[in-house]
Amino acid sequence: MKRILGIDYGDVRVGLALSDTLGITAQGLETLVINGSDKKFISQIKKIILENDIETVVIGYPKNMNGTSSKKTEKIDELIPLIENIGVKVVKWDERLTTVSAYKTMKELNISQKKKNTYADKLAATYILEGYLAKISK
Repeated sequence: MKRILGIDYGDVRVGLALSDTLGITAQGLETLVINGSDKKFISQIKKIILENDIETVVIGYPKNMNGTSSKKTEKIDELIPLIENIGVKVVKWDERLTTVSAYKTMKELNISQKKKNTYADKLAATYILEGYLAKISK
């Protein structure tokens, strides 16, 4: 089975998580620093997709708490066709509270503030991917 990539997109940092080949578990992969560059984001995502035999990308879809769209959801909508052009299926995943959950987990583990900024996006991507894997395993 091919792998699934989870993405927690941010304008500056992008957290990534990768499934195992059986599609059962999600592990944090890395955090990309893109500083608002769509070209850099797509270039790095393409490389990761090709290197890891990815067939599906699950991207966090940041709706407002009341379920309405935001500027960030519009940005994700612009990026999805660019990712699909790489040759993968893209699934939007409601990511409300994933970053909050990531910070809560890191606080419980007493991770320093300096390290929180490094791990938060990758952990949020892991939560996004875990949610998707749980859904498709039913």
